[in-house]
Amino acid sequence: MLLKLVSGLVLLLSMVTSVIATPVDTYEFKSPDNQKRALSLAHSLRCPQCQNQNLIDSNSPVASDLRLEVFKMVDEGKGDDEIIEFMTSRYGEFVLYKPKMEAKTYVLWLGPIGLLLIGLVIGFIFIRKQRISGNTPQEISVEDQQALDTLLKRNSK
Repeated sequence: MLLKLVSGLVLLLSMVTSVIATPVDTYEFKSPDNQKRALSLAHSLRCPQCQNQNLIDSNSPVASDLRLEVFKMVDEGKGDDEIIEFMTSRYGEFVLYKPKMEAKTYVLWLGPIGLLLIGLVIGFIFIRKQRISGNTPQEISVEDQQALDTLLKRNSK
């Protein structure tokens, strides 16, 4: 019984570790500076297939190919801007975690600030109305007062 339990645990552990294991890129850079630059650049580019992973963290075949492409372009001496331009021309602005500030991305960059300002204005108006209506006593009609008095007398008995 104990032997079956131990063998089951070993099998489960081996299955879990095989799921966690990721393929390792074995690209050899010309210099350590190129390696640092390439890894930094690959961290800043999003995988086009995965929704929210960079090229380094993604295990998809597309990310692997793009990682290798970035590594080769860095070793060829291409600049960061040139590599980013190549990736965006091929896959669009989606591959950038930080899109460029252009006319078509103004809403993306300025939208949160605009929404915050609108929220502040609405909050200010709401608070101001509450203060104004809270300072003036509300008058009720004679019929409402009589109905209120009747209800209060009924509940006090």
